[in-house]
Amino acid sequence: MNRDRPIGVFDSGIGGLTVAHALMSALPNERIVYFGDTARLPYGTKSSATVAGYAAQITDFLLKRDVKMLVVACNTMAAVALPIVTGLSPVPVVDVLDAGARAAAVSSRSGRIGVLATLTTVSSQAYERAIRAHAHHARVISQACPLFAPLVEEGWLDHPVTELTAREYLRPVLAEEVDTLVLGCTHYPLLKPLLARLAGPATRLVDSAETTAAQVADLLAARDLRRTAAEEPVHEYYVTDLPQRFRAVGALCLGRPLPEVQLVHW
Repeated sequence: MNRDRPIGVFDSGIGGLTVAHALMSALPNERIVYFGDTARLPYGTKSSATVAGYAAQITDFLLKRDVKMLVVACNTMAAVALPIVTGLSPVPVVDVLDAGARAAAVSSRSGRIGVLATLTTVSSQAYERAIRAHAHHARVISQACPLFAPLVEEGWLDHPVTELTAREYLRPVLAEEVDTLVLGCTHYPLLKPLLARLAGPATRLVDSAETTAAQVADLLAARDLRRTAAEEPVHEYYVTDLPQRFRAVGALCLGRPLPEVQLVHW
């Protein structure tokens, strides 16, 4: 396989850019093709069958761009549609949910782990299964946070409404005295400073973007797929709606201006 081929990263919107940012930091020589399904977000309130259909469509789109690996940067898709993606893909697939679950299992000393995620992810119980696969006696307390993704998409990262919402979502989870809190949606790392302040220093936040990047780096090395070309990598960005808004809000995720964002018409 040509090492110069890009890594395909996909999400329901801008949240997956937190994963792209982590990949760029850990693997600065790699090219990335990013897909954000901005016309159909949020995924977290849709049925499993609907999300699976979207995942299949996006997987096909990225495979046609000759990617060497797929990164499912959407916890909801990872929770309910991962078998669809892996079944369609001839290239390796890494997903944020498994990476986050592994990190949480290692991090927790008490075995009491909180998960903040979308309604669909929580309903699937995918995090509970994944965490207990690595820590059999863990107690997992999951909390659906359906308002977080729209608030992040609006750019309200440090807004009184966002803080009030976060306090309400965190209250029942922190009451269970968790020592680890999984940010189970790729939008949520953008709220990490706020959530860390509200949760307190005794609670470790697991950012699945960072753990996913580490897993991708290990897999590329194991399969001898690291890009070796000397040229600066050129990244591509595709969305299904509002590319200019994606550029504006997406710059918050990457910490840098985004180049041209291409609009995809299904």
